[in-house]
Amino acid sequence: QVQLAESGGGLVQAGGSLRLSCAASGLPLMSYTVGWFRQAPGKEREFVGSIKWSIDYAESVKGRFAISRDIAKSTVYLQMNSLKPEDTAVYYCEAVRTVIGTPDRARYDYWGQGTQVTVSS
Repeated sequence: QVQLAESGGGLVQAGGSLRLSCAASGLPLMSYTVGWFRQAPGKEREFVGSIKWSIDYAESVKGRFAISRDIAKSTVYLQMNSLKPEDTAVYYCEAVRTVIGTPDRARYDYWGQGTQVTVSS
């Protein structure tokens, strides 16, 4: 059974940092693309970044966010620096078995329950 569990969210001031974790079970990380998405109140869920053989980011987070993974721990991380109030959202990790990464959320098969990130101004 595939399970994804996000953690690490919280309240931070603008300019601060947070590191989110996505613990995966029931799937071999190297065979899956893991994507980070976020959903702000009243908005659609949007792509933040993904990791497979390459790492890709949405333009809005390039240079501020970094995705990494620890295969031994079966965990993917989202390091978020220079946070802005507009980064406030529920962050989700999602997974799909693909050869290359994709920002298309419709292609993802598994997702976690999300973790709230709130950035105060």
